[in-house]
Amino acid sequence: MKLGPLLIIVSGLVFYYFAGKDSFVLLLISCAVNYLFALLISRMTKGKKTALIIAVSVNAGLLLFYKYIHIILGYIPNDVLSKAFVKVPEFAFPLGISFFTFQQIMYVVNVYKGKISKADITDYLAYIMYFPKLIMGPLAEPSDLIAQINDLSKRRINIDNITTGIKLFSFGLFKKLVLAETFKAAADWGFTNPDIATSIDLILVMLFYTFEIYFDFSGYSDMAVGVSKMINIDLPLNFDSPYKAVSVRDFWRRWHVSLTGFFTEYIYFPLGGSRKGRIRTYINIMTVFLISGIWHGSGLVFILWGAIHGILQVLERLLDKVFIKIPKVIRWIYTFVSVNFLWLLFNSGSVRQWYSIVLKMIRFEDLTISKALLKSFRLPETSMLLDVFNINLPKNQNDLLILVLFTLAAFVICLIPKNNYRNQDKKTVLNMILAGLCLVWAVLCINASAVFIYQGF
Repeated sequence: MKLGPLLIIVSGLVFYYFAGKDSFVLLLISCAVNYLFALLISRMTKGKKTALIIAVSVNAGLLLFYKYIHIILGYIPNDVLSKAFVKVPEFAFPLGISFFTFQQIMYVVNVYKGKISKADITDYLAYIMYFPKLIMGPLAEPSDLIAQINDLSKRRINIDNITTGIKLFSFGLFKKLVLAETFKAAADWGFTNPDIATSIDLILVMLFYTFEIYFDFSGYSDMAVGVSKMINIDLPLNFDSPYKAVSVRDFWRRWHVSLTGFFTEYIYFPLGGSRKGRIRTYINIMTVFLISGIWHGSGLVFILWGAIHGILQVLERLLDKVFIKIPKVIRWIYTFVSVNFLWLLFNSGSVRQWYSIVLKMIRFEDLTISKALLKSFRLPETSMLLDVFNINLPKNQNDLLILVLFTLAAFVICLIPKNNYRNQDKKTVLNMILAGLCLVWAVLCINASAVFIYQGF
């Protein structure tokens, strides 16, 4: 009996059950349907490709249904529905549906390609239900993760791995609960009050959201790898210091690495990749990024966000010989500014709101920072630190000082040290003391309202 995989399955089921009954039932149905497809494909001698196409289509259809049903129903007038005696049901968006659906597709494709010789139900469920990556990735290669789960040599206590895991988890928790949540409070104020925010407020809000989504996803990635490391499982690199990127192409090699790999492997390459001429390559790139936009959310905002990312990648390829000669620092500034404006679009309620915010920013009319924005950085622990160091400034100046310190710290963390994943084996005394301090600070900041941005995709 495979006790290890069974324990992983039960843990994943218990973990996901708290996402809600409807989500839990949908996950079970999705698993049952996809396992039957995998079992069918593994035993077929003819018609495998047709079965694979049907399986992928069913998964894609389920994902599109939940992402766009509210928009579709929104276009149907209420009186039409009432006359047709149709009661519109409530469709709660299942937690992490994109991630477990993509992993279902990866498993079925692996069976089709022969990378998994036998569609074993225990291995399959252990792969899908592995809770550190269940709702937000990374999208681990099925054959690799299943091999690790079944590796008997990994079922031993490894103090070195536990230490590494605790260190990674501590840094990740700090990024999420201290850095991401602080920047979130400031960014939320700006997006909620764009009419009363000044030009400098909105510039800062754009930057703060850029840091929020970075530390939110970077923090999760560190925690997922850390928890896995504690039980001797190695997850793939999923976040590779993306704000160090010197082109938009480079950014997407570093941001959500496994998702970029999924789109490359399952969409870009099947479309022909770069093998069928330059024009076809550019069309394939635009197709991938339009799909990426649709995947990230419903509505014109996300389609435009994906399209602009695709256009920038195409332009970088067209101007590659000129672009590479530009000084690296200039290319970094171009990339970071582009990503900032596109994250601003990503988090805007509409294209109109994004346009009005950008217009107000570039007018540069008012350079005062609003008190409400400054107040977002007024934290109990920072006030305590100011008292410890005997810094007694007027309240607004205290808030400004904390804002500046948080912003500088964010830039330093994003741009200077080696990525935590790549640096995971470094366990100096100073490194471990820092991890301990981060863990304590993060635990003091735990609150029920802290949710991850990517769990809604």
